[in-house]
Amino acid sequence: MLGYVIRRILVSIPTLLVVLTVVFILVRVAPGDPARAILGDYASQEAVEALRRRMGLDKPLWQQYIEFLGGLFRGDLGRSLISGVPVAKQVSYVLPYTLELTFTGIVLGVLLGVPLGIYTALKRNRLPDYIGRTFSLLGLSFPTFYLGILLLLLFSVKLGLFPSMGGGRAGDPVDRLRHLFLPALTLGLIMTAYITRMSRSAMLNVLNEDYVRTARAKGLRETRVIFRHALKNALIPILSVVGVYSIVLIGGSIMVEIVFSRPGLGKLMVGAMMQRDYITLQSIMVIYSVLVVILNLITDLSYGLVDPRVKYE
Repeated sequence: MLGYVIRRILVSIPTLLVVLTVVFILVRVAPGDPARAILGDYASQEAVEALRRRMGLDKPLWQQYIEFLGGLFRGDLGRSLISGVPVAKQVSYVLPYTLELTFTGIVLGVLLGVPLGIYTALKRNRLPDYIGRTFSLLGLSFPTFYLGILLLLLFSVKLGLFPSMGGGRAGDPVDRLRHLFLPALTLGLIMTAYITRMSRSAMLNVLNEDYVRTARAKGLRETRVIFRHALKNALIPILSVVGVYSIVLIGGSIMVEIVFSRPGLGKLMVGAMMQRDYITLQSIMVIYSVLVVILNLITDLSYGLVDPRVKYE
């Protein structure tokens, strides 16, 4: 098991390097001159060239790439071209908001989706199954931002139960939770829909296996059969969908942060795009890429924890 963990971590390193290289190339092959875009069409050529030197765009591409990687290894994400504030300082402020939103959405999705998927599998082709499948289909059909707007109108505007915007006061955990509830519920309901469908499908596959019928024939309690035998063997596909859609949830958090005017990486990235802040945008894309690689690594490692037979080839 230890060897499997070490190998997965080692494989993640070149994967991360490839991802960082793709981010670097995409930012630089985008149409237009970033310096000209920042200063506007009426800026003088001298001002544009000065900004290009400040951004390091006058250097050869290979040198820019080495400096880009060197800055990342030192933890230096550069400075915002608009405010002059170090990007790392801006990220350190908003990153906890994005992480708590995404993590809470994943936890809600797992806590709601797995039991619902198990229950609908046990009630196959009966009313609870039809209701559960309809719910999951609706969850898959609703765009994240639209669901967020509906929840905001219901719970904030109509009922006044939760705040409609902001992330809450930093020193007040109760206020932070009140501001977190609706955004996290938005992501959690979307996640629940995906996990419910996969949990139902995985459980239906294992409930027909011989070892489940044997366990029932031995007179074991139904709960023991379901959770000890069936669910344990259905966890691999469930973990797969949790890992995949956790990555989707990171992208969905961008729209949720905008709908609820909540601090976060997504809102910071959109602001950088609007202001054409090339350095900040690149740094946030790198952070999102690192989060995706880390989630993939956690998902791979969880396979080995759930099923010791899983080995890296």
